[in-house]
Amino acid sequence: LTFIHPYDDPDVIAGQGTIAMEILRQCREPIHALFIAIGGGGLIAGISAYVKRLRPAIKIIGVQPIDSDAMAQSLKAGRRIALSHVGLFADGVAVKQVGKETFRLCREFVDEIVRVDTDAVCAAIKDVFEDTRSILEPAGALAVAGMKAWTAANRIRGKTVVAVACGANMNFDRLRFVAERAEVGE
Repeated sequence: LTFIHPYDDPDVIAGQGTIAMEILRQCREPIHALFIAIGGGGLIAGISAYVKRLRPAIKIIGVQPIDSDAMAQSLKAGRRIALSHVGLFADGVAVKQVGKETFRLCREFVDEIVRVDTDAVCAAIKDVFEDTRSILEPAGALAVAGMKAWTAANRIRGKTVVAVACGANMNFDRLRFVAERAEVGE
């Protein structure tokens, strides 16, 4: 029996990097920034390592919930921080401590972290639904919420930005909460 860590394993991180390969292949315009949700760090570690080696000018921006921001706090402190508790709304990224290898890679390749609240995530779920008729889980909508906040704060216009939507953990009880909070987040 072999244990494979869900995010702090070199093969898992490399596998996540294949997402970057697909994005770079499919996007014809120059990409200004990529937005990626962060839980334990495997997804952003793999994507950022791949992108920064091929196109270092692309900004890599991680997105975390305000109440589950272990990577943001760890990068600020210069060491891995263990949170005493995490918010569970975006349960796909609710991690108390990021991985050793993912932290190392994020220190090297991630340009910035954006933190968003639950209302912003709910508004992003609604936006994606209205545009595509797809329902994202909260962790999956995190990158969209971060992209909206960052582009507004930095007055980004006329540039290509990409948000990686991940996960599929949504149910009707959570959807009711999202519908109620989406109006506040807008």
